[in-house]
Amino acid sequence: MARLRDPDHGCEWDTVQTFETIAPYTIEEAYEVADAIARGDMAELKDELGDLLLQVVFHARMAEEAGLFGFDDVATAISDKMERRHPHIFGDRAEGGHHLWEVIKAEERAAKGKPDVPSSALDGVALGLPALLRAEKVQKRAARTGFDWPDPSGARAKIDEELAEVETADTDADREEEIGDLLFAMVNWSRKLGIDPETALRAATAKFERRFRAMEQSAGDAFAGLDLDAKEALWVEAKKGC
Repeated sequence: MARLRDPDHGCEWDTVQTFETIAPYTIEEAYEVADAIARGDMAELKDELGDLLLQVVFHARMAEEAGLFGFDDVATAISDKMERRHPHIFGDRAEGGHHLWEVIKAEERAAKGKPDVPSSALDGVALGLPALLRAEKVQKRAARTGFDWPDPSGARAKIDEELAEVETADTDADREEEIGDLLFAMVNWSRKLGIDPETALRAATAKFERRFRAMEQSAGDAFAGLDLDAKEALWVEAKKGC
């Protein structure tokens, strides 16, 4: 990466990249890792993990050029964090488990807080996360403070309430806001049911894609010109097979 980033003899693409321009590729590579796992393709997983590692190296190299930190510092920081969060393994504390992990994380967030900014249980939930995942994390953080439905029925009723507000919204701006509230409520209900909303939506999208492709294959070149009733009939058939 140092050679690729060399200002005199490096790659013309790599030398002009910044943290901001590389960030989207980092996110994309993480999703490709997840996709390889979902498909059970271990050979592809090996390749995708390499691509993701390259992203870490790329960011670390740019930071090193700026005099901030290098790849070794990144590896050391995560090693130190794992030891700090597992004192029952690397230290002398007897208890451990997920509860202790969360307690230590909260202590770390508090230590990083700015003196002039009030701390919150929601601190540290990254803004760059996918919307469904971030909504779930925010809800889980709030739930740890006791602000949560006692059972799924409350979350389910909230969906009906938000849906009604979508239907009565008068402007595009209002509808956008209410749709957001509805999606947030759906994530909450999924969480209360123990279902990962990101995974569920990915599976639903993949299912739709399989069925749509089956429709296209059945109709061939005539697909685009079919009326909606004909396409609906193809959809019904596609559902039987996938």
